[in-house]
Amino acid sequence: MELNVEYVKNVLKNNGYKYTNQRAEVYNVFLNHRDEHLSTEDVFAYVSKEDPEIGIATVYRTLMLFEELGVLYKISFDDGVARYEIKTVGEGHRHHHLVCLDCGGITEVKLDLLDSLEEEIENDEKFKIVDHNLKFYGYCKDCYKKRRD
Repeated sequence: MELNVEYVKNVLKNNGYKYTNQRAEVYNVFLNHRDEHLSTEDVFAYVSKEDPEIGIATVYRTLMLFEELGVLYKISFDDGVARYEIKTVGEGHRHHHLVCLDCGGITEVKLDLLDSLEEEIENDEKFKIVDHNLKFYGYCKDCYKKRRD
């Protein structure tokens, strides 16, 4: 299923929530910035350009609701800022991230070789894994080059 307005309308309706203009505006930010990891402030900046009347508290509550309903992922890169990204429908797991310790750049890694490890953990521990989140910390190629020079 493709991510679109109808998808989020159905998710909200099926969980007893209305599809309001504010929720539509917040969701559209993520549709238009799919490859970004957006903080509440980032989303507020985008939404307030279209709707100057919207408050940051509304954006915050909407992000929390979308996370709870599985529309968004909440990500922490250990810098004290919660970021969000759109969840791809039918995606088995989140993708992994490379975090540069110098510039703070974040790169997504699509490669996932943890399926066999998850299966082993499930069998050994009798624990059903539904998702995992993995971050690698180091230096991007530009920062690594600067450190070597």
